[in-house]
Amino acid sequence: MLDRRLSVAPMLDLTDRHCRYFLRRLTRQTVLYTEMVTTGAVLRGDRERLLAYDPAERPLALQLGGSDPSDLARCARIAAEAGYDEVNLNVGCPSDRVQSGRFGACLMAEPNLVAECVAAMRAATTLPITVKTRIGIDARDSYAELADFTEKVAAGGCEIFILHARKAWLKGLSPKENREIPPLRYDLVYRLKADFPALTLIINGGLTSLDQVDDQLRQVDGAMIGRAVYENPYLLAEADQRFFGSVDPPLSRHQVIRTLLPYVETQRQQGTPLHCLTRHILGLFQGVPGARAWRRYLSEQACRRGAGVDVLEAALQRVAE
Repeated sequence: MLDRRLSVAPMLDLTDRHCRYFLRRLTRQTVLYTEMVTTGAVLRGDRERLLAYDPAERPLALQLGGSDPSDLARCARIAAEAGYDEVNLNVGCPSDRVQSGRFGACLMAEPNLVAECVAAMRAATTLPITVKTRIGIDARDSYAELADFTEKVAAGGCEIFILHARKAWLKGLSPKENREIPPLRYDLVYRLKADFPALTLIINGGLTSLDQVDDQLRQVDGAMIGRAVYENPYLLAEADQRFFGSVDPPLSRHQVIRTLLPYVETQRQQGTPLHCLTRHILGLFQGVPGARAWRRYLSEQACRRGAGVDVLEAALQRVAE
């Protein structure tokens, strides 16, 4: 059973396998999520590339986008065969592209369909099936509607909900604006937990520190941090000690990079451009003297033809240990 007290949100174009491997240098037990992958891509695309990961990334959940129960069931079986620890259904993304495929946040208007999807996946695998959702969409933003959605999806077999504590506007706001403009309503998530105590509820939205996670854990079962981790990944350095009982001291930022070098070398030998790896580590030294020099050097040098671990080693020299 996964310990879900802390997790890192699935973020499109950000939480790829290289990002996740890097984050594992900071925390061994925080649950990590893939970027959203559509059922069509899994079933008809380059499955090996899309679902590839390093075993060191686990515990790892696959987030799926889709609304066809049979397709989702097939993908859940594939996820189990690939060794993932959880399958998560995206019912929270508000982008136009996602809506046109009839998945993401627009599915909040169809709780019975979401319940069918969950039931089909539950029947296909023993992996935990979770749902990541908003607290409402458009004018459907009352607590009664949120509770009705939760009750119906739970009846389909979902026991774990990740709630972004903002509603989503399906028209008129960009995905970025939908992460910032609708007000946070943590109180609705707390009320939902009180009314559905048997469910595992994980709160997401606006969290930027481990202290805030501590506060949330007094009300709900877990907390999920998103872009704050990507912008300042070292905030995860004490996560294992604070939430998972680890007695090992956190690595320093320099140690984190040194433990990453063998992976970088292997990926370079396999043809991965260095900038595909270094783009995820630019924020590691945020708030530390020399951080700007670190970012500048990596940004300028990682794109050079043939750039390798020497670039990282040289970048480290620009930040005092």
